[in-house]
Amino acid sequence: MNKINNFGIVVILFTSTLTIMVGTAIAPSLTEIAKNLNFSYSPGWLITLPSLGVVVFASSVGKLIDRIGAFKLLCLGLVPYAIFGFLGGYITNTYLLILDRFLLGPAAVAIQVALITYIADYFKGKERMKLIAWQGMSIELGGVVFLSLGGVLGDWNWRYPFAIYLVAFVCLVLVFIFLPKDDKSKIDNNQKADLNITETPKQKKEVKLIVWGSLLAMALFFVSFVRLPQYLPTVFDFSDSQVGYFMASISLIAVLSASQMPRVTDKLNSYNTVISGFAFFVLGYVCFALASSMFLLIAGILCIGVGFGFTIPLLNHMIVEASTTKTQGKNLGLSSMGIFAGQFLSTFIEFVSDDTRLIFGVASGLALVIALFFFFAFKKVRLM
Repeated sequence: MNKINNFGIVVILFTSTLTIMVGTAIAPSLTEIAKNLNFSYSPGWLITLPSLGVVVFASSVGKLIDRIGAFKLLCLGLVPYAIFGFLGGYITNTYLLILDRFLLGPAAVAIQVALITYIADYFKGKERMKLIAWQGMSIELGGVVFLSLGGVLGDWNWRYPFAIYLVAFVCLVLVFIFLPKDDKSKIDNNQKADLNITETPKQKKEVKLIVWGSLLAMALFFVSFVRLPQYLPTVFDFSDSQVGYFMASISLIAVLSASQMPRVTDKLNSYNTVISGFAFFVLGYVCFALASSMFLLIAGILCIGVGFGFTIPLLNHMIVEASTTKTQGKNLGLSSMGIFAGQFLSTFIEFVSDDTRLIFGVASGLALVIALFFFFAFKKVRLM
């Protein structure tokens, strides 16, 4: 099996940023974009509709990667990602726009599953944990860059943020140059032996909890991405670029916390680190709900960013560790489905109330319940 060199690692990390960009590129200018495209529904749907496409297609993508391999699947994801993403800025029919954003979903999940498979196949043990932590950092660093860039471009023209999706074509060229064209027909003896290993009851239980954890963590995280672009301009009189910088700050904190996640995990173990991530979501949304000044807004940024950094990257590592060679593709598909389903479900919190402060309060209460649930659920798995 070929090795992935440092240039290949950089390509994996750079391409990973597309998974957060699928919704965040247009977030700072969301209200203006929805108005100019004559979008008839809640503007938040433009961010979360790709996630619905992921939920529908994730299982199929998980099976497809076992047949065609990570390289072909990655290429099949990058091309439609760029095309559908860019065209979204020029579709003024609501139903065609819904279809366009929906079709971004299978492209995004193909990219995500292919990249995690590359990491799982070519890296092992602590090296894999470190690279998955780096991937989490890269995804959120992409959030910093693309949110800031989207805000600046949105100040110039509401349509310009859609050009950011064309970055996928740059990634495609880099993938062809630097990543192995994996051949699934060439499996070494160790991998053949691994194919005969079946999941234990403990692994099956753990996989279910990890998928649910991914869904709920991303749902909580994305409540901020759905509500803040509408909340900050009306309550704090932020411009598009200011909204972009503010939300990018959340991603920057997530980068820093993800970088420390392996160290925290060494001290607390994986289960307790995930639980602490949900506890930070509790604190973050309490701060947003009570915010009347920049001090509490900044405190909210810190807590929400740490919440992401201690959950999603670690859960990605845990799903690989809980999988056998035979079940890895399926489980990665399920995990991706959970992550993007969480993004989509975050939209529905808008039905709680028109009062964003109340929504943040509800999100905080949900995060507390979720943290308690996983405290007892992980304790039960540990004893199996």
